Order: sequence, then C-alpha cells, then structure tokens
Amino acid sequence: MLLAACAPDAGGTGSRAAGPAVPPATHDAVFLDREECAAGDLAGSYREVACSDPSARARVVTRLYGLLPASPSPAPPAATRVGDRCSPTADFLLTVTAARPQGYACMRNLQAPHPGDPGGGGGPRTIAGDCVYTSRKGQVKEARCDGSGPHAPQFRVVELARSRRSCPKGTALYVVVGAGPAGVGCARRL
Repeated sequence: MLLAACAPDAGGTGSRAAGPAVPPATHDAVFLDREECAAGDLAGSYREVACSDPSARARVVTRLYGLLPASPSPAPPAATRVGDRCSPTADFLLTVTAARPQGYACMRNLQAPHPGDPGGGGGPRTIAGDCVYTSRKGQVKEARCDGSGPHAPQFRVVELARSRRSCPKGTALYVVVGAGPAGVGCARRL
C-alpha cells in the first residue's frame, strides 16, 4: 500500500511523497478510517496503528473518498482543492492511493506542534488567525505567526468572508482560502 502525504515543508506549505505503507494489522474495512491513527517516519511513509500504540503520530479527523483527476496545472482550482474539505484545524493531509477505498485522510497530530491551528504555519486550509508571507508575485504561503519559522509573517488573516467587498476596513491583502461561502481571507499587514 502506498500513501502520499501533503504536509508543511520548511516554508509552511507544500507536499512530499510518501514511501511504502505497511498494511494494517487489523484489516479494517477502510484503511485509515475516521478516528483511526497512523504512525509515520521521516520519509513520509504511514501505516495504520492502534491509537494506543506508542508509535501513533496522528489521528484521522476526516476521511474523504475518491481521488481528484490528474490536473495539468500545478495547483487545482479552488473548487477542487481537497484540503478545503478537511476540518479547519487538520494538521496535514494524506493521499491514500494503493489501499481501498482510495481517497484522502485529514490528519491531526496526537501531540504538538499543530500547524493547522490558527497561526501554526501550515495545515491543508488557511483559516482566520493564520499568517502568510509573499512567496512570489501573486502567491502567499503560510508562516508561523510567532515568527519562529523560516519565513517572517507579513499579514494575518483576521476574517473569512464571501467576497472582497465583505472584508472589514483596513484589509490589505485578499487571500483565496477555498471554495464555499467563505472563499476570501481578509488579511491585515503586520
């Protein structure tokens, strides 16, 4: 079984490929079902384990089924970003490709750090309280709000809104935060 992990890289966002996964010992009907736990290694390989296992690293908070079709562009449009369907404070996203059923597992670390928390510098979603920096023209990435990460935060998302017009006065940057009713992050300069 193979898994691919989308987790914060040194810049707070990004993805890394996972190595081979070990089949679950219990042979559950669903590999990494909701509330099940996974153990991982530094290479990004994950296997299902009991949540009481000392090697357990993270718990599945949301399980999504089906894979997105391959896209020729480097980033899928906002309406199809899988991370938008994760719980707001999920820490990272696993792509389950070789197990059945295929899909995604939105994961929350069992212990700190929690990059998905507001200001934590990562996670599959951008939420109110997160900080961002300009990585290149027209693109921002998350940064730790406390400044402890490799990139200094430049803006803080103070509110999520339906549109730019709905953002509060003093908004300096509009961040696309996903599909749905709150698709714009209203950010103020730090």
